[in-house]
Amino acid sequence: MSFQDLKKQSKMGSLTEKLIKQVEKLNDSTSKDDDRFWKPTMDKGGTGSAIIRFLPAPADCELPWVQVWSHAFKSQGGWMIDNCLTTLGKACPVCEANRELWNTGSKDNQNIVRDRKRKLSYYSNIYIVKDPANPENEGKVFLYKFGKKIFDKITAAMKPEFDDEEPINPFDFWKGANFRLKIRKVEGYWNYDKSEFDSVSALSTDDDELETIYNSLHNLNEFVDAKEFKSYDDLKKRLEYVLGIRGTTKKQDPETLDEEDEYENSSDSESSSFASTSNKKSPSYSNTESESVDNEDEDDALSYFAKLAEMD
Repeated sequence: MSFQDLKKQSKMGSLTEKLIKQVEKLNDSTSKDDDRFWKPTMDKGGTGSAIIRFLPAPADCELPWVQVWSHAFKSQGGWMIDNCLTTLGKACPVCEANRELWNTGSKDNQNIVRDRKRKLSYYSNIYIVKDPANPENEGKVFLYKFGKKIFDKITAAMKPEFDDEEPINPFDFWKGANFRLKIRKVEGYWNYDKSEFDSVSALSTDDDELETIYNSLHNLNEFVDAKEFKSYDDLKKRLEYVLGIRGTTKKQDPETLDEEDEYENSSDSESSSFASTSNKKSPSYSNTESESVDNEDEDDALSYFAKLAEMD
């Protein structure tokens, strides 16, 4: 760029506009930057709705979804927001640290484990049937990140609780069903309890249209690719910084989370070793599907650490 071009762009304000866009991009999360993702919109009244269709597995994927475990918590050294290596069936230093704390038998330490427990997210392809807040999304294929509550709805449809209910494959083009996503705010968290599947119906009777949709599916394997995960040593180093065990490092802002994730502001926890006791709880990490306050979900996460403890 020549000096004259630089001067011209400065007068037009395009340089400032470009920098602002870059700052916004840095401050946004990955899924916010990625226009492949769809997210529901809440209205001023605290409710939201849409009709979506879960789509089949892409050509190179074994399943129509992938699941990713992650950690997100804050201590005296800042935030730790990273994918958990247990997603890949590997050892995770954060989980090991949680295991040591749990094994102390201290209620304070076990409360810390509850705050640092793994969070489970799922990724799938969806087709937007109706999006009242953003009608321009209708008829398009997007990636959708969701939590255990919605996945429970999916598994309940595939494996009904009662004998008089027919199992369905929500991901099937022809024998699947539309999903009515209904969101409310309950005690400050997004709640999906009223969401439900419609009766079985084909997404379309036009095979050409279905083939076009199928060819538009996004590969899900990228979310469980090893390159998306830090090494064990790097995670351990980051953990030690966050817990204040090793020096100081650049604080990691909570920029990898989206609107479905919420942080509570509270005092930093104190920890001088993985098994250190503390009377200060680290800030809890909650998602808007109320997973953190759901007893069944918490028991499921904590049972992971209990099983690890039994291996000693």
